[in-house]
Amino acid sequence: MSAVLRTCLNRGVLVSPRRLAHTDVKFPDFEGYRRESTLDASKPARETEDERRALPVALYYGVGGMMSLFGAKEVVQTMVSYKAMAADQRALASIEIKMEDIPEGQTKTFEWRGKPVFVKHRTAAEIKREKSVNVADLRHAQHDDERVQKDEWSVVIGVCTHLGCVPIANAGDFGGYYCPCHGSHYDGSGRIRKGPAPLNLHVPAYSFKDDVIVIGSS
Repeated sequence: MSAVLRTCLNRGVLVSPRRLAHTDVKFPDFEGYRRESTLDASKPARETEDERRALPVALYYGVGGMMSLFGAKEVVQTMVSYKAMAADQRALASIEIKMEDIPEGQTKTFEWRGKPVFVKHRTAAEIKREKSVNVADLRHAQHDDERVQKDEWSVVIGVCTHLGCVPIANAGDFGGYYCPCHGSHYDGSGRIRKGPAPLNLHVPAYSFKDDVIVIGSS
């Protein structure tokens, strides 16, 4: 017996034991917030882990996948718009030339991608002359058949392969083109025959479509 209790008994003080506990406190119940799959306390949580994680995982990867696709789309669109050809450049990407506008025996000049293009409507005599040239005698050996798609039409870029001057059509010693800058002579097929130019006149990509020549399309 404690000293305090003995003192109280000696003085006649009535002492009754009391419990110093609050039994009216209600502990919170979170059963209403728990998933049905976790209400059974005897069931291991590991068994329902996949089911409980299915929705968060689906949201995570679903939203993440959509954001990734959206980001990829924006990157592709930005690259395409950055590298896309401007409208004025697209307009010059190819040009169409009506063959009926170039009489036989004449050469006309057109602009394509900022460069002159010579389109020559050759006569039967010119065709025979160019095809009879001995390729072994040429500086830049090319047969006429390699440079034309149709015998009567010759299409070449009008830029001298020496220093980039523009030759004169239907001029020179070989009846083709003559560069006045340094005296390069080309024949009716655009092949270098005399002068300092090292190569033949370049042949652009072109094709025939009905009654037109489409330059810039192969």
